[in-house]
Amino acid sequence: MFSKILIANRGEIACRVIRTARRMGIATVAVYSDADARAPHVLMADEAVRLGPAPASESYLKAELIIAACKATGAEAVHPGYGFLSERESFAKALAKEKIAFIGPPPNAIAAMGDKIESKKLAQNAGVNIVPGYLGDIATTEEAVKIAADIGYPVMMKASAGGGGKGMRLAHSEQDVRDGFEATKREGLASFGDDRVFIEKFIDQPRHIEIQLIGDQHGNVLYLGERECSIQRRHQKVVEEAPSPFVTPAMRKAMGEQAVALAKAVGYYSAGTVELIVSGADPTGKSFYFLEMNTRLQVEHPVTEEVTGLDLVELMIRVAAGEKLPFTQKDVKLDGWAVETRVYAEDPYRGFLPSTGRLIRYQPPKNTVRPEPVEGLSSISKGKRKSSPSTSSGRTDVRGTSESLSSGRTEKGGSVRIRVDDGVAEGGEVSMFYDPMIAKLITHAPTRDAAIDAQIAALDAFEIDGIGHNVDFLSALMQHPRFRSGQLTTGFIADEYPDGFHGAPPDAQLVADLAAIAGMLSAIGDARAASIDGQLGPQIMLPSERVVTLAGETHRVRIKPYDGGTLAVLDPGSESGAGGGELIDIVGGWAPGQRLLSVTVDGRSRTVRVARNGRGWKLTAHGATHRVQVLAPHVAELMRHMLEKVPPDLSRLLLAPMPGLLTRLDVKVGQKVEAGHPVAVVEAMKMENILRATKAAKVKATPVKAGESLAVDQVIVEFE
Repeated sequence: MFSKILIANRGEIACRVIRTARRMGIATVAVYSDADARAPHVLMADEAVRLGPAPASESYLKAELIIAACKATGAEAVHPGYGFLSERESFAKALAKEKIAFIGPPPNAIAAMGDKIESKKLAQNAGVNIVPGYLGDIATTEEAVKIAADIGYPVMMKASAGGGGKGMRLAHSEQDVRDGFEATKREGLASFGDDRVFIEKFIDQPRHIEIQLIGDQHGNVLYLGERECSIQRRHQKVVEEAPSPFVTPAMRKAMGEQAVALAKAVGYYSAGTVELIVSGADPTGKSFYFLEMNTRLQVEHPVTEEVTGLDLVELMIRVAAGEKLPFTQKDVKLDGWAVETRVYAEDPYRGFLPSTGRLIRYQPPKNTVRPEPVEGLSSISKGKRKSSPSTSSGRTDVRGTSESLSSGRTEKGGSVRIRVDDGVAEGGEVSMFYDPMIAKLITHAPTRDAAIDAQIAALDAFEIDGIGHNVDFLSALMQHPRFRSGQLTTGFIADEYPDGFHGAPPDAQLVADLAAIAGMLSAIGDARAASIDGQLGPQIMLPSERVVTLAGETHRVRIKPYDGGTLAVLDPGSESGAGGGELIDIVGGWAPGQRLLSVTVDGRSRTVRVARNGRGWKLTAHGATHRVQVLAPHVAELMRHMLEKVPPDLSRLLLAPMPGLLTRLDVKVGQKVEAGHPVAVVEAMKMENILRATKAAKVKATPVKAGESLAVDQVIVEFE
């Protein structure tokens, strides 16, 4: 076994590998760019080596610097994580040349599966179903148009070396091909150094389902069940779960056996994932097709760990050291249900635009204890997980010590586990140079509904401030009736949110509960203000009643505190409260300045993020932020006479929707444009964003030039 390994990555995956290595008694070496000098993975590792400047091309993507760090520290093996060099055949070969072990598959398997065109040919030869398409080189847009027409629309254009949702365009028409082919080539070249593009048929009602594989160097390859990854935005996974609500045991077996056959055909070992596109329109479940094979650990691997009880990182390390898998296919059993949501630094209220900056506040929900691995599966770590404070499912802070853990229960008595895999810390910065992921939230429960409910509760407890994030959106997804029914496709988000995201619609009960909570907050705040010593005049007599406005509704709330809670009467009928009104019992308290409120309202658990909003409040719960106005009755009466402030007219301006680089300006002063006309291209988080005119207009000024950096809301073009 290795005594020291280097993790050639950053962020949450670097922290994830370090936790397992520490539990195994293996020393760790972190590497970092200038942007990550104080990042958690650097502070967690036993040693750390600087690579270079912030851009990945000058740091994390430079294989020679990684190898030099191994030599300088004496690291015997390298775990590549995901992204960066994890699927570079040349990197694995360079490590082998220096007699440094690569904790991953052999170079020939990386090469075979890394080329999406060649991998489809290999899959076909191995007896794996493949999607109809054209696998040859496509040189020009005109050739792409002809091929797409021959296959039949809709088609998907994909960069041959692509991955992670980059270098992909869906085309419903010839014009879509003409608009997107060159962009797909550019993204492939910029992200992967390869501008080849292939085209294949787009499957009806597509579901993205993948098979997790694990193999050793002794010829054993096993499948560990499937993951459903259909909830995607711009081909980037947002929610994953295991098992899939669509897959039957017979379907799982067929998929798994085809995936194993493909892996064996290329001599694969270590962890790997075969991604499949599945037609949800075929109830037989036989219409599944090979998409690609990822020759690395996947971002979403925790859901497989939760339902199998296995530590995939540990298995990868042991396989790289030459050990045999300690179990067989018949030992693999799936226990319960796991759901993962990806918390991204992107603002769903502004079209999911990337958000960068400092994490002024970051407090994830508490992790819960992970039980022993499933009996018979993990002799490699039996007896360790529960007793070790640094288990792979427990979040370790930047000093390497574990947080206090607690366990939860479902209503039916089954255990609920909450796991947060992250690589950020309060006060840290989300940089424009890397992937915008903040954390992964994983919940496990005996049933799918219970795991989803645990997600909603945990998301309510997530505290992030300083940057935009998608926590509200994730909660809305968990509550969506179609998601809960399991009727998923990769077009789910586009179908259900065609006009963008504006917050999860609250039900009547949530509105009533928040109104009562807002009345309680106001009463507590007013009482504290009135108790301050040295105020002039007689003691203020505080009203017991408040007028609360939220979600377009206005309620009168009468508040009566008691020891340990508050009674609230919603919409009382008289001064005494007689003659109507809903009595609401809030058990629990709140102190001014407290950001997270956890109470029970008539027996319902409510976790609400609380912030002041001028003279009002912002209450965030269940996937939406509600701006709440709370006034004394006489003030509310006078407020009716106040003039409403009219927002400025910004329709004549094209503003930068995010910080980034202006790579192209497609208009000049005096030019007339029509609605939908491309005006500029902004690059952010390694993605190109085309900005279009919203209406017919004439260009008056262009204050910035191509090549300049942009701040959010900076004026790019002014129209007459």
